[in-house]
Amino acid sequence: MGSIKDFLRNNIRQYAMLIALVFIMLFFQVSTEGILLVPMNVTNLVLQNAYVFILAIGMTLCILTGGNIDLSVGSVVAFVGALCGTFIVTMKMSVGLGIVLALGVGLAIGVWQGFWIAYVRLPAFIVTLAGMLTFRGLTTFMLKGLTIGPFPEVFQQISSGFLPDFLGSEESAFNVTTLFAGAALVFLYVLMQLRQRANRRRNGYESTPLALFAIKLALVVGVIAMASFWLASYRGVPIIFIIIGVLVIAYSFLTSSTVPGRYLYATGGNEKAAQLSGINTNKVLFLAYVNMGVLSAIAGIAVASRLNAASPLAGQNFELDAIAACFIGGASATGGIGTIGGAIIGALVMGVLNNGMSLLGIGSDIQQYVKGMVLLAAVAFDVISKRKAR
Repeated sequence: MGSIKDFLRNNIRQYAMLIALVFIMLFFQVSTEGILLVPMNVTNLVLQNAYVFILAIGMTLCILTGGNIDLSVGSVVAFVGALCGTFIVTMKMSVGLGIVLALGVGLAIGVWQGFWIAYVRLPAFIVTLAGMLTFRGLTTFMLKGLTIGPFPEVFQQISSGFLPDFLGSEESAFNVTTLFAGAALVFLYVLMQLRQRANRRRNGYESTPLALFAIKLALVVGVIAMASFWLASYRGVPIIFIIIGVLVIAYSFLTSSTVPGRYLYATGGNEKAAQLSGINTNKVLFLAYVNMGVLSAIAGIAVASRLNAASPLAGQNFELDAIAACFIGGASATGGIGTIGGAIIGALVMGVLNNGMSLLGIGSDIQQYVKGMVLLAAVAFDVISKRKAR
């Protein structure tokens, strides 16, 4: 029991928001008389907050490099959506070519901003603030203040389509493919966790106490099983959910199990020490913002697909949602601390708060107030816990 208490005390940041998320969900589940976790609402929760998940992944990498943020992501989302509308709707390009060109523009934006931040060493706040104004202006100029739409059905399927039920039948009450996918995900998660724990113990690193490890496995497996059941009860797995899942797995592996991932943490923890150890911190910072540009483009495509239109008003305040999700999920305001899983938990907290308060009929003004206080509490927790650790 003592070892469990010590482990929790040393890793409280990783578990505090997960516990908070569970309580928030329980509160709204009771307050809404069970509506929150109705299968259709769970699916809508994923679809409505897809952009937050995608942007939070990229923002986490930026924050890891030293507490840097990207204020331009909302404007880039709108700009990429405008490009998709221009390419696919106005110029009648194929959907595939339009998406490739839009992703290329996102990459170019990341290269442009990353150059000024990493090599010229202008403050990230200033460069991305300039980007926020620039790309919002370009979006309005390109669309001339109008909305372009609708998109072809194939493009709409990115955010509104569902994975077909390859294993079931039309008479089946559940999407059998979704249930099998959930079972496969549970198997992979348990296998990865067991291997990771074995590797840590073999290399002499601190590992989660066995009792706590078993509880954590049971909770995560339970959540995956319930989510699979909810999705299978409605229409199955949304295509955008698969995209998000691939991104989460890929970036979790990148940050936790690769050399470039260690470079991110080292750069954010102490850049001078990282430079002395041979790490090219300029390159690390540059690639973080290149990556952010690409993920912003993906989010822009997803948003345009969901709206079925390119709008000059798209993406407003998206950067604030992504930044809040990262800090609520445990990222440090000074850099070097944070995980992809934590960012996803933070995004879920924001999404459940939005959805739950909307179901209760709470106005947007109160919703903004509550989210602001949650963000303040999360950052205050980070600062106070660091102070106590000293």
